Parts: sequence; structure tokens; C-alpha cells
Amino acid sequence: MSYKRKILILLPVLLLTALAGLYFGSAALSLPEFFSALTGRGQIAHGIILWQLRLPRVAAGILAGMGLSTAGVLLQSVTANELAGPNIIGINSGAGLAVIVMLAAAPAAGKILPAAAFAGAFGAALVILTAADRLSGSRSAILLIGIAMTTLLNAAISFLSLLDEGILAQYNHFTVGSLKAVQLGELAVPAAIIIVSFLGALGLSNQLGVLCLGDSAAAALGIRVKRLRLMALACAAAGAAAVVSFAGLLGFVGLVVPHIARRLVGERPVRLLPCAALVGGIIVVLADLLGRVLFAPSELPVGILMSVVGAPYFLFLLCRRRKYAGIS
Repeated sequence: MSYKRKILILLPVLLLTALAGLYFGSAALSLPEFFSALTGRGQIAHGIILWQLRLPRVAAGILAGMGLSTAGVLLQSVTANELAGPNIIGINSGAGLAVIVMLAAAPAAGKILPAAAFAGAFGAALVILTAADRLSGSRSAILLIGIAMTTLLNAAISFLSLLDEGILAQYNHFTVGSLKAVQLGELAVPAAIIIVSFLGALGLSNQLGVLCLGDSAAAALGIRVKRLRLMALACAAAGAAAVVSFAGLLGFVGLVVPHIARRLVGERPVRLLPCAALVGGIIVVLADLLGRVLFAPSELPVGILMSVVGAPYFLFLLCRRRKYAGIS
């Protein structure tokens, strides 16, 4: 099947998944009630359920899948590491530290936590980008700096949580990853950042395809390798940080989805990025929907469901790499 045909299949699948996210939930709606609310002619209560409760979650799920999947493709491309994800450049840890500091300093300032999460995530990424720029900007340098920064930030988070155990409950809710409290008006700025990051990634996709041949080959073909790698990291950091600001630390999306997309369209970034964005949106919206309906009227956060799927897949990738490397 051709690439265009696969994309044309994924688009209606995403649309159907979004409609399912709007239709199903703990409060049952009949088809006439659903379509009446969808067209604005139904009861006020049904309109509130559809437009104020479910639509923001569906939109947030699509944006989260798009942002994290794009970040995952970029990070795996520039580091040549199929186990790379947004957390590798300190995004999750930076956001976590900013949130726990804000909770300790102003426990009642819940409305500014998304801004604090974005600032912490992007700030940590900027530190790593600056350090990588001052060093070689190589794949190994970026990975090592990211690991060191993540370790340092996690140590700071643990230290602050020991000082004030009262903030752990709120912080743990942020680390799980959830779309429950998202409001449509809060998504405008993150959506703009995610879309710009995705378009920037598409603009770099042809050069990233050349980079897959190796740094030496890419440089011989006129690619400024260090600059390309840093620009790709900046796009990944911005998109993932925007997702963290409204969805919390939603794990494994940036790791798992690029591999699913590769099985569909191959390795070329120019094809991989759109496919990963669509698949990511489908998976996150579907996971959030399952979390809402499987245990209704209770709810399972989308981050837990993604971890249930992502953790075994991560172990599978580790085992496959070990087998490929010939390690006994």
C-alpha cells in the first residue's frame, strides 16, 4: 500500500476516534441526543457534556499525541537511539522540578502550574542545548548531558519532596499524566507551539534523512550536522514542553509511537513525521477514552494506560536490541 493511501486511511481513523471520544463517556448519550448537542440544538446539559467536558479532552489528546510523537521521532533521529524519548533531554524532570517548587512556594496557585511546567521543561532543554552547543554537539554528548541533567533534576525533586511531604499528592497527580482538567481555552498557546514545532520538524525532515547516513556522510553532502541536531532538539523540546504544560508527564508516547509509524511508512523522516503525528493522536485519544469508560463512573488517567502499554513495549525493544547486538 502506498504512503499516501496509508495517510488517507489514518485521517478518517483519527476522525472516527475523535467522534468516539465525544460520544462515549460515563454519561450515556443516545445518537439523537449526541447529534442534537453536536449541532447546538440539544439540551443544555448535553451541550455542556459534549463541548465543555469531552471536546477539550479529545483536542488535548490529539495535540498531546502529535507533540510527543514528533518529539520522539526527532530525538530518535538525531541521537540514532531507538529508545530515546522526550525525557532524554530533561523535559520531564525540568517540568517536575518547576511544579514541585511552585507547589512548595504557593500551594494555592494551581492555575499557574501549566505555565510553570512549560517554563521548567523548556528551561531544562535550553540548558542542555547550550551545553551541547559548547561541546561537540554529537549524539553521545547530547545523550550524556541529558542523562546527567535528568539525574540532577530528579535529585532536586526528591530533596524538595522530603522537605514537604504535603505536596506529594498534588505532585503525583501531575506525574501520572491526565487530560481530565483540561479546558479548551487553555490549549490555544500550547497548540500553536506544537503546530509550529511540527512544521519546523517537517522543514528539517529531508536533512534528517541524510543525517541517518552518519555524521561524516551528512557533512560531506553539505549538511551542517551540529546546527541541524540542535535545531531538531529545539523543535522536540518546544513541542514536548507544550504538551507537559496541559497533560502532565504523559509517558511512553514519544517512545512507542515512532516505532509503530516506522512499521507503517518506513524510516524516512519526511514520511515518518506526519504518520507519527496521526498515530499519536489516535492512540492518546483512544487511551483517554478507555480510561473514562472501562471503570465508569470512576476514571483511570490516560498516563497509567499508556504506561501499561508502553512499559512492555520498552522491554521488547531492549530485548530486541540485545539480540541484535549479539549479547548473551
